[in-house]
Amino acid sequence: MLSKRLIICLDVRNRKVTKGVKFKGNIDIGDPVEMGARYSDEGVDELVFYDITASAENRPCDIEMVKDIARHVFIPFSVGGGIRHLDDMRAVLLAGAEKVSINSLAVLNPKIISDGAKAFGNQCIVLGMDAKFVGVSEKIPSGYEVYIQGGRRAMGIDAVQWAIQAQDLGVGEICLNSIDADGTKEGYELTITDRIAKAVHVPVIASGGAGVPEHISDLFSKTSADAALVASMVHFGDYTVQGIKSAMRDAGVAVRK
Repeated sequence: MLSKRLIICLDVRNRKVTKGVKFKGNIDIGDPVEMGARYSDEGVDELVFYDITASAENRPCDIEMVKDIARHVFIPFSVGGGIRHLDDMRAVLLAGAEKVSINSLAVLNPKIISDGAKAFGNQCIVLGMDAKFVGVSEKIPSGYEVYIQGGRRAMGIDAVQWAIQAQDLGVGEICLNSIDADGTKEGYELTITDRIAKAVHVPVIASGGAGVPEHISDLFSKTSADAALVASMVHFGDYTVQGIKSAMRDAGVAVRK
């Protein structure tokens, strides 16, 4: 049985880790390098750093921050936000990240996926997707619509169809974030997670809504997701990495030490 991954997400704004609910009401909670190093030492499998305002502000990712993270974090990490073209991808990877996560850019310019995959390999390209339930329609047959720019702009694109297209273009992984569940601590959005995980053959990371370890166990027992992304439940000290992994093992989930 393949081990399921536990990934911690750190949303970064002005060099501070920040957290909100449904992309609103953010509060600053710490330094990204210090927090990343601590989570790495505690045994999390991977980290994701998102510069959450870079795309909306049309500026590049903070490369010096990425270099600083790479000096202190010794597990795989990906970086998203402010990735505007291949040169930005190259800069992030050379700064020490294993993967780049593209979201708004990929929706507006899907060719960047295939260009990035050809230049750096599929394994380096992660599709970040923010989806929200809007109701089933002819245009949105799954009922879940893709949003960009930190959940601020609806795109009129069906989430399942976009996942399939992105896979065909060359993404190596999909990180699916539910805007409806984000920061609520009420559990993952299992419906869209499972639909996308079953529609593609690349790994799918579920994001948005984890509040207790049982939510992660539910994710893996009820969907085909490959990894669980958490934020609030560790950032605010409710749970530790090893506490979550222990609960996952107790629930029968294969997990790395």
